[in-house]
Amino acid sequence: MTLSNIDRADVLVQALPYIQKYVGRTVVIKYGGNAMISGELKDSVMTDIVLLSLVGVNVVLVHGGGPEINEMLQKIGKQSRFVNGLRYTDEETMEIVQMVLAGKINKTLTLMIENHGGRAIGLSGLDGGMLKAKKYEKDDIGFVGELTKVDVSIINDIISKGYIPVIATIAAGEGNTVYNINADTAAAAIAAQLSAEKLILMTDTPGLLREKDDVNTLIPVVKVSEVPQLISEGIISGGMVPKVECCVEAVRRGVKQTNIIDGRVPHSILIEMLTDEGSGTMFVL
Repeated sequence: MTLSNIDRADVLVQALPYIQKYVGRTVVIKYGGNAMISGELKDSVMTDIVLLSLVGVNVVLVHGGGPEINEMLQKIGKQSRFVNGLRYTDEETMEIVQMVLAGKINKTLTLMIENHGGRAIGLSGLDGGMLKAKKYEKDDIGFVGELTKVDVSIINDIISKGYIPVIATIAAGEGNTVYNINADTAAAAIAAQLSAEKLILMTDTPGLLREKDDVNTLIPVVKVSEVPQLISEGIISGGMVPKVECCVEAVRRGVKQTNIIDGRVPHSILIEMLTDEGSGTMFVL
């Protein structure tokens, strides 16, 4: 479909009130899933992030990297193992996680933002004492951590200088111990500490569906008070439970809105932020 110049102008005019709403505000985007695998989708995400930054939105990009970690483990002949949705992380696996997340993926995303006309600085939770953690206690899954402290000073410093922080989710423990942190959990904690206007979790689903396999049953808005009932009814289940819990925690800690959106849809970030229809499921008080 080819848009006329009038159509293009109309799109921009419709986006104006949303740009005005978010200009000067902070939006935290957790990037992961299939959107990190497809080259076309990567370009779409980076374009969205750079556009938002250029119109005055303070974007913070928090990323995972499960597929690339799996690929690297496979190369060294090591089997990926998960316990209740969390990666079992022995010492050797932690070395791979740190290398892939804070090295390859983080610097690749930083370069892609730069190549799309943005300005970015790659960080990990180890930089500036950003993320502190202790060993995850519910299950024995090795070097997986629970956050104990989030210091966003370095993030604010970078934003103030006009850069987009790109953050790999590893954290410092006692001594020289490094922990693997779930990216959704880290993004929610960072968004809360920044008093962000919005937290967006990019996933491989359209959002929260009332009927699991029917995209027409998407629930566009959920109040956090409704979540326990939705869990008891089985509408929120499986891997969606921890994602929703991150959204709820962020909202309760002061983030205005949190969204679970479909990262498989090109420009889903812009659709959510700059259109009347929005995208995915929004969680609010």
